[in-house]
Amino acid sequence: MKKVLVIDDSATVRQQVCAALCGAGFSVVEATDGADGLVQLERNADVVMVLCDLNMPHMNGLEMLESLQASGGARGVPVLMLTTEAAPALVDRAKKAGAKGWIVKPFKAELLLGAVRKLTAA
Repeated sequence: MKKVLVIDDSATVRQQVCAALCGAGFSVVEATDGADGLVQLERNADVVMVLCDLNMPHMNGLEMLESLQASGGARGVPVLMLTTEAAPALVDRAKKAGAKGWIVKPFKAELLLGAVRKLTAA
């Protein structure tokens, strides 16, 4: 079973994403912000993908991406941004920091699963 790390400060969003992914045969590890996400990524070496919100306390999604890129800690794990933001400058910054895609919330489960399957080759 492939493991996906879901990073979002909203428990409701984490629950929705988990329901979609778990229903499709993925296992999920949750984190509440970018700093927690970095810790969970270190603890779970078998994570094959990260779904990350942008706006979070302590460390936002872009800061987390840039930290991962700077440390070389991503191990080639694809990161998909899942956020309410859609500003082209933010999308561009995220892609430069290594994000493989951008989905705007509220999301359709089928769209999310399609992107996850594509990025994890599942």
